[in-house]
Formats: sequence, structure tokens, C-alpha cells
Amino acid sequence: MKSYDVIIIGGSYAGLSAGMSLGRSVRNVLIIDNGKPCNRQTPHSHNFITHDGKTPKEISDLAREQVAAYDTVKFHEGSVVKVGKTDEGFEAETLTGEKFHAKKLILASGVKDLMPNIPGFSECWGISVLHCPYCHGYEVRNEITGILSDGDMAYDFSKLVYNLTKDLFLFTNGPSVLSKEQKHKLAENNITLVEDEVENIEHENGNIRKIIFKTGKEISLKVLYAKIPFGQNINASGDLGCELTEQGFIKVDMMQKTNVPGVFACGDNVTMMRSVANAVAQGNFTGAVVNKELTEELF
Repeated sequence: MKSYDVIIIGGSYAGLSAGMSLGRSVRNVLIIDNGKPCNRQTPHSHNFITHDGKTPKEISDLAREQVAAYDTVKFHEGSVVKVGKTDEGFEAETLTGEKFHAKKLILASGVKDLMPNIPGFSECWGISVLHCPYCHGYEVRNEITGILSDGDMAYDFSKLVYNLTKDLFLFTNGPSVLSKEQKHKLAENNITLVEDEVENIEHENGNIRKIIFKTGKEISLKVLYAKIPFGQNINASGDLGCELTEQGFIKVDMMQKTNVPGVFACGDNVTMMRSVANAVAQGNFTGAVVNKELTEELF
């Protein structure tokens, strides 16, 4: 079968949740996924009720097993390299040249994190270099902690992490752009500002031991939070004409609709609130909205 009611690009939490919602509405659905989620290095997932502390793979494997129980939902392993409009709806083409068609398209394709050129950083990403204190902060509370960021984002993030540990460093990786007032407030709360450039991260199997700076300074740490740039996994703006937000997310309305009729998006590609729980909730809602739209058109 090459034609479906809905194609979901991305088979992680948002995509699987949308697939279950649509499967329970007896829609013919194809979920295309390459098996490379952005959290594949993360040892444990937290802050998702009933699954707290499980590995990301445990959660996604169970989710896939449960979604696969709905016989109108099918899976295809592969990477979508091109998406486009057709007279009947949409077409998704994979890296191997296979083409699939559907009336509706859900982009649950996530994002790709763009790692800084710091040796050791990518090896620690998701293990001891973390993106979210809500997902992982409790496990490393009261530990010697660093934040790699600068500017207003760094200042606001410092306040958030300060709630979890008072032994806190802010690394700006070069001269900071913080205001005098922000620097004063950080110092007032005993948050150490370090403006030296980072040389590398010394670690053992992804667990940070110390940050080494180009000046020769070394600071031992347990964990490092980092705010890094990202890119979309799908060229939704170029291939489909989907609008992006100023931050680079796919722009959606309250119904998870993009500006392109028939194209929906959910999960990490639409929000900075990157968590399993949020992705599941968005996917479930998106599936229901898509089913409602198909119902209205076919009735």
C-alpha cells in the first residue's frame, strides 16, 4: 500500500501518539521513521508520569508495540528526504527513492541539535551535558553544576538552575554580553561567572570530569547545562512552504495546523518545551484534529 489517509513523518513520542489517536479512529496511517531520535544517548527519561526513570528506548518500544496493535497503522523504516504537494494531497520520498502518498501530513520529525566545536561535548550530550532541568535536574541537584550560555538566555537559565543547586558556574565561552546589572545579580547569588574560552570537556564514557579552558584553567563538574542551536530534520519551509518562527520552529496554530492546509506539526519541531510528556500530549491532540478534519471532508 502506497496511499494513506495520513503520513506521519517521525516515529518517536509525538508521532507514535498521533498514530495511536488516528489508529483508534480506524484511519489508514503510515509512520515513517529512521530510528535515530535526538535523545538516543540519554540514559534515563524523567518527568513523564507512569514512566519516570525508564530509558527513552523502553518508552518508545512499548509505545510502538501498542500502536502497532491497531492494524490500520503501518510502519516504514527510512529517512524522508523530500516532501511535496500533489493533486490528491501530499507525497513523501525516502532516501531509497520510495514514494508514499496521503491526504494529510503530520510532521513529527523532531530537530537535530547542532553541537559546538568543543571536544567531548557531543560525547556527553544527553548524559552529563543536559538541555532541560525539568527532565534531568532532580537527579543532579546539589551537585557542582555549570551552564554554557550567554546573554539574557544564560541569565534566565541561571535563575532556573539555581533553584536546584547553589554550587553553580556560568560559562560564557568568551567575553560575555551580560549587562552590569545581570553580572551583579549573579555575583550576589554566588554564581561564578567564567568568561574564559572552553578548550575541551574531559569525561569518562560521557560523564563529565572537568572543563578545561584555553587559559589552562580547569574546573571540576558533575553536570553541564547547555543551550545550543538546532535545525529542522525536514525542509518543511522549502519543500512545503511552511512558515517558521523567529526561533526556527515550525509555526503552528492552537490546533497544531501549519500555514499549509493539510499539513500539521507536533513535538520538538514546534516548541522549545522539549519533553516526552509534551510530545505525547501534542501528538495525541494532533491525531484527533486530523481525524476531525478528515471526518468533515468525507461526511
